[in-house]
Amino acid sequence: MILSHDFPPTAPPISGAAVSRTRKSPLRTFLARLAALVGLVVLGALCPGTAQAAQQPAAQAVGLHISNGRLVESNGNDFVMRGVNHAHTWYPNELGSLADIKAQGANTVRVVLADGHRWTANTAADVTNVVAQCKANRLICVLEVHDTTGYGEDSAAGTLDQAADYWIGLKDVLAGQENYIIINIGNEPWGNTDPAGWTAPTIAAIKKLRNAGFEHTIMVDAPNWGQDWQQVMRTNAQSVYAADTTGNLVFSIHMYSVFDTAAEITDYLNAFVSAKLPLVIGEFGGPADQWGDPDEDTMMAAAEQLHIGYLAWSWSGNTDPILDLVLDFDPARMTSWGQRIFNGANGIAQTAKEATVFGGGSSDTQAPTAPGTPTASAVTATSARLTWTASTDNVGVAGYDVVRVSGGTETKVAAATTNSVTVTGLTAGTAYSFAVYARDAAGNRSARSATVGVTTANTPAGSCSVGYRVVGDWQGGFQGEIVIRNTGTAAVTGWKLGFTFADGQSVTNMWGGTAAQSAGAVTVTPASYTNTIAAGGSVTLGFIGSKGSTNTAPAAFTLNGAACVNG
Repeated sequence: MILSHDFPPTAPPISGAAVSRTRKSPLRTFLARLAALVGLVVLGALCPGTAQAAQQPAAQAVGLHISNGRLVESNGNDFVMRGVNHAHTWYPNELGSLADIKAQGANTVRVVLADGHRWTANTAADVTNVVAQCKANRLICVLEVHDTTGYGEDSAAGTLDQAADYWIGLKDVLAGQENYIIINIGNEPWGNTDPAGWTAPTIAAIKKLRNAGFEHTIMVDAPNWGQDWQQVMRTNAQSVYAADTTGNLVFSIHMYSVFDTAAEITDYLNAFVSAKLPLVIGEFGGPADQWGDPDEDTMMAAAEQLHIGYLAWSWSGNTDPILDLVLDFDPARMTSWGQRIFNGANGIAQTAKEATVFGGGSSDTQAPTAPGTPTASAVTATSARLTWTASTDNVGVAGYDVVRVSGGTETKVAAATTNSVTVTGLTAGTAYSFAVYARDAAGNRSARSATVGVTTANTPAGSCSVGYRVVGDWQGGFQGEIVIRNTGTAAVTGWKLGFTFADGQSVTNMWGGTAAQSAGAVTVTPASYTNTIAAGGSVTLGFIGSKGSTNTAPAAFTLNGAACVNG
């Protein structure tokens, strides 16, 4: 992942990051299936029912290690990662986000570092601080070098050998931290060009670290920009695993638009589980885009069923905020993607268990006292500040969960480490009922507080403006961009955009919304991740269109039937 997600790059990085994602095409789908068949027939690799069990460690490592195909702690307890990625190397001043990530219930964070090949190297002092902050916030820390992303296809990428040298240079920092960290040698260390070349340097990097004396669990990412659509990692996983003399190796698959069906997801995950080869979903996305619509519901459900870890991309700071879990590193501005990851079915709040090295799963069975009845202040059309009397606990209160109560149904809407929080994303002129739970580090949950009623301000949606431009054109076709801005004082949800082409143009493909067209008249409805336009905010749509010799821009736009300002 390079700070949005990985497809073959088409532009230089923006502020130290580029947008990149592997595009799925019918040809690639065919090649992926062909490669899978070849691997299964010729090598017998990772086929459920026929695969041999993975080689087990000759001797148990200290700290986190692999046992019987599973990641476990030093005491033998299973550890299932439930967490997110954090772009530390590009945002070194946002390390405080680790506390916010923990407050949402995560037990793991994957931290982006750089070895100096492509981005400024994170120093030993900085990495020491990262590890200390992970431990202070009771998070298992997966450290990864990002400079390797897309090697072989992206000329700026570094090698796994260079990444291994970087880790060796940090050995004094990392030694003794085996209970708390996992070393992810290099992010997505091969592109789509000759991905079979991934295997040998991956084995060599593993051996280099082991020969240098590293006892940590090591993680390796798949080729094809992490998505392994040509099945190289799947086919060669057994031999790569066997090359690690300790057996403490875990594979990482990144799931984006290549994994857009339940069958593809469950087939891939089950293959590793059946072969007793440890696997995590080291990155994944859910919002649809022009390359496809990842099936995040199946990813999360299957991961929970199979006890496989997952780490969502990413906390904040993407060049395209479509994959931001929160906006501008502000936990009070959680996106719909963030709500899905933290509070949805099979999400982090529901399934994460803190590592026992931090006290998770301890003998503490006493729950905190119930929080006081919350009071509401600073109520606007879309938000409200809630404050309550703090709970007490025999060991200590770890945090609070705020829920919306509707009859007998509760929906978690916010989390906090202190006794106040701002609930956002509310609808104007709507009555709500909120309550609070307290929880401790062992996972004990208090009784629910009494409820408080809140009615948001009835502020009208306000006005809008629309920017339209042609990004590029060619004979018979063009690419366009539409930016819808909400210039009102309340969020606009479930919008409908209207405009008319005058020269016979038509929309053939759109991302960020769905277009319907009758003659020249176009109506656009939102995708899930553009459904709400915050007050003062905007959403961006892109599309591919067909045209004749003339391509005049639409003269006017409407949003929910009201005229918008052009510009």
